[in-house]
Amino acid sequence: MQTPAPLLDELHPETRLVHGGALRSQFGETSETLFLTQGFVYDRAETAEARFKNEDPGFQYTRYGNPTVAMFESRLAEFEGAELCCATATGMAAVHGALVGLLAAGDHVVAPRLMFGACRWIIEDFLPRFGVASTLVDGTDLDQWRAAMRPNTKVLFLESPANPTLVVMDIAAIAEIAHDAGAYLVIDNVFATPVFQKPLTLGADVVVYSATKHIDGQGRCMGGAILGARKLLEEKIQPFLRMSGPTLSPFNAWVLLKSLETLPLRVERQTANAAKVADALALLPGVKRVLFPGRADHPQAELVARQMLGPSNMVAFEVEGGKAGAFAFLNALQLICISNNLGDAKSLITHPTTTTHSRLTPEERAALGIADGMLRLSVGLEHAGDLIADLTRAAGVL
Repeated sequence: MQTPAPLLDELHPETRLVHGGALRSQFGETSETLFLTQGFVYDRAETAEARFKNEDPGFQYTRYGNPTVAMFESRLAEFEGAELCCATATGMAAVHGALVGLLAAGDHVVAPRLMFGACRWIIEDFLPRFGVASTLVDGTDLDQWRAAMRPNTKVLFLESPANPTLVVMDIAAIAEIAHDAGAYLVIDNVFATPVFQKPLTLGADVVVYSATKHIDGQGRCMGGAILGARKLLEEKIQPFLRMSGPTLSPFNAWVLLKSLETLPLRVERQTANAAKVADALALLPGVKRVLFPGRADHPQAELVARQMLGPSNMVAFEVEGGKAGAFAFLNALQLICISNNLGDAKSLITHPTTTTHSRLTPEERAALGIADGMLRLSVGLEHAGDLIADLTRAAGVL
């Protein structure tokens, strides 16, 4: 393998997403090579021994590392501004791996009540099986974060903007609370994307992504990533991933690697569309409220301006008529697809009450602002006028 000359510090992030982490074989290929292999052979027995002692930097086994996966990890780390990236098979494997890598029996986690349903399941249902307690708080109330801290609190976890209501939490302030107590802050940055928010610069210790979303961005494959300081990940998280095996396949890594080249172009266009869509939704009859971090009426608009480089492409809105109204609206759409996924080139819409947050009780959802009439829209790359026309037609049934 030929490693190119180190990238110059003055290169812009978009350039790094095209060239970063590239490894070329002896054939000098333009596109990054897909290494579909389970294992690697050694020239001598002594080389194998050295690899397993970490005295030789070569590859051992694809569960531990693979050239294609390594290129994806290196490129995403450069863009994020992280020392190290550990790729995983899915976004939830990244969340799980980050949390269990940092926690042990007897530890305590603090997290907001408002988060993706699977993340809340891990914290509320799964971790207690192994002796890890948790406290859930209102993520926008810093006093609640402070009051929830215990001597054994080891991790604070949050997503911002949060799924599905797009609530924005103060990452820098919560990082300070975590660090004052000797705890780590883990951020799920999937809604903001690495284009519009850099949690590590705000004080977070670990950032996780579902690469299935915007990073792939075209509905093709699953993937995840954990990013942070090299020492922390190598000591706490990487051993768990290598031994337990939530490995990103080389093929998926290659797809995600190529997708990184166009990530800013796609997300910026989607976000421009989302701004137009959000403004149009706010004027439609039957739409009770619109939540979009790019609008001045967002509840945390000042924090958005201070913390984020842009609002990203997610829009939440509530229609009249509760669940029946939401279903009628969804079923009247002709262009926008009903799906619980997000971050795709195609616009996707879902009803959180009956999908992503269905395991919560009606009382829990109501307390979090997840109304029966709420819909979560991931705006895609279509022409904004076509999306607005589709939403306007659907609003006619309300």
